[in-house]
Amino acid sequence: MAVLKVIEILSNSEKSWEDATKKAVKHASKSLKNIRSVYVADQSASVTDGEVTDFRVNLKITFEVK
Repeated sequence: MAVLKVIEILSNSEKSWEDATKKAVKHASKSLKNIRSVYVADQSASVTDGEVTDFRVNLKITFEVK
């Protein structure tokens, strides 16, 4: 039987929501082992002078606890 834990992580990127998600998982994997999935709970963007300047994601990462 596996025991799983879910944590919430916020990330941002100047490129895209996808890039923000990838950055979050890459950074989290440095300290979390056995990441099983990621759920994008929310997306938002910052706008300056009519241009999108920053993409933000709120993620839930699920990993196995050993």
